[in-house]
Amino acid sequence: MATVHAPRRRPAVLGDLLPGSLARDTALVLGSAALVGIAAQIAVPLPGTPVPVTGQTFAVLLAGAALGRTRAALGMLVYLFAGMAGMPWFTEGGSGTAVPTLGYVIGFVLAAAAVGHLAGHGGDRTPLRTVGTMLLGTTIMYAAGVPYLMASLDVSLAKAADLGLTPFLAGDALKVLLAAALLPAAWRLTRTRD
Repeated sequence: MATVHAPRRRPAVLGDLLPGSLARDTALVLGSAALVGIAAQIAVPLPGTPVPVTGQTFAVLLAGAALGRTRAALGMLVYLFAGMAGMPWFTEGGSGTAVPTLGYVIGFVLAAAAVGHLAGHGGDRTPLRTVGTMLLGTTIMYAAGVPYLMASLDVSLAKAADLGLTPFLAGDALKVLLAAALLPAAWRLTRTRD
């Protein structure tokens, strides 16, 4: 009787390359939340805006691409709920629900899920696809963050965009380009191990 071997399943996202299942997934979820929390502490205040420059958005985008939709969204939910409950790991050690930048953190959950979904379908395998995937994730973060900033500061949408969008576009473009270089390169490295 011939033995039929199932074809080896191709990993959907980089996190699938790690061995294990539940323990691996738990570590990846908690690790992604901690990574974003650490990135939030590396903040450069900008004059005239309550939104500093941080590495958070880059960490969220990388977590989404590396972990896939479910694990990345869970990691950002852990980050969001732990911060709302008092863990001082929002930007510059903040926590709670009375922070004007909380909308961006809510956007992290949605962006990580969207980026993870696209990455699971090859959205991080080439530089061009990665640029599109990261631009979508960045847009989602702004779509949640800017209106929340508007409401929390009681300013117009145009003023909220001036405070929480316009000053960050150049930096976010650099983050997208960096991701477009790193993620496809990581996939190429995994192919050389086969």
